[in-house]
Amino acid sequence: MMRYDPALAIPVLERTPGVLRALLDGLPPAWTDAREGPERWSPYEVVGHLVHGERTDWIPRAEMILRVGEAESFPPFDRVAMLRDSAGRSLGELLDLFARLRGENVSRLRAMALTPADLGRRGRHPELGAVTLGQHLATWVAHDLSHIRQIVRTMGREYAEAVGPWTAYLPMLQLDEGGG
Repeated sequence: MMRYDPALAIPVLERTPGVLRALLDGLPPAWTDAREGPERWSPYEVVGHLVHGERTDWIPRAEMILRVGEAESFPPFDRVAMLRDSAGRSLGELLDLFARLRGENVSRLRAMALTPADLGRRGRHPELGAVTLGQHLATWVAHDLSHIRQIVRTMGREYAEAVGPWTAYLPMLQLDEGGG
C-alpha cells in the first residue's frame, strides 16, 4: 500500500482530464447519458460532479486545513450540485472546464510545497470528523480513479445483454460487481 506522496499523486491528477476526454469526447448521448439505474449517475453527470469538486472541495479544503486546522469544519459538499450547475452545458464544455480547473488546482497544489509535517495537519470533515491533509489529498486521487471506473462500468453495462454468454467472462457486466 502506498502513502500519499505529491510526487506520485500529481501525475494521476494531471492525467484524469485527458483520460476523460479520450474516453467520452464526441461520443453519442447513448453512451454519455447511460445509467446503471435510477439512482446512478451518467458519465455526463460524473464529469459535472468532478467539475464541482474542483471548485469547492479538494484545494479549498486543503487550504482550509492549512489556514484553520480543526477550528472550523469544512463546508458540506453538495454531491448532486452538478445536476443544477451543469444544466445546459455540453459534455465538451464540461470536459474543457474540468481540464482548466484541474490544471489550476494542480498548480495551486504544487505551490503549497507541502512537507511531511503539513500532510499530517488535521482538518475537520462535517461527517467524518478529524482528517489529515494527507488523507484528504489521497482521497482526491482515489476519487478520480473511482469515478473513471464508474464511467467505464456504466458504459460497459450498456452491452450487458448484447454480449450474450460472454457475460460470464466480463465481471464488470455482472450487477453484483459493485456499486459507485
